[in-house]
Amino acid sequence: MDLNYDTNNIFARIIRGELPAIKVYEDEHTLAFMDIMPQMPGHLLVLPKVEVVTLYQLPDEAATAVLATIKKVGKALEQAMGVDGSSVFQHNGSYAGQTVPHLHFHLLPGPLKMAGAHATVPVETPQLEKIAAQIRDAIAYPNSPHSDTLA
Repeated sequence: MDLNYDTNNIFARIIRGELPAIKVYEDEHTLAFMDIMPQMPGHLLVLPKVEVVTLYQLPDEAATAVLATIKKVGKALEQAMGVDGSSVFQHNGSYAGQTVPHLHFHLLPGPLKMAGAHATVPVETPQLEKIAAQIRDAIAYPNSPHSDTLA
């Protein structure tokens, strides 16, 4: 497994603002955004802003930050999508199915039903923007009821 970090991978470029992303949450240490080839509506990616390929390379301080973001965004995802559970998964290295060599976690609003390593059909930006807006709202107002969920 190649553990050398490629500073021009797509996620590094998104973090630097060189490529667009439909962000739902960002802080000093992490970034969460909509997956453009989702397994299901609401599929999010959460990643640390440190340059690592796998979870095993992640410094403990960054691990704490990314886990806190997964918890915050995951709760908001469930609320926004009107579901009572979600799946969180991550691949370490290309052998395990990692397609971008930057550590990232997938959050799905429901059970994991993977037929392959990753979805292959992009979703249109307006649909992703609508879901992202609901998740951002749920982050900002974690206990407010949503009558217009997408579930």
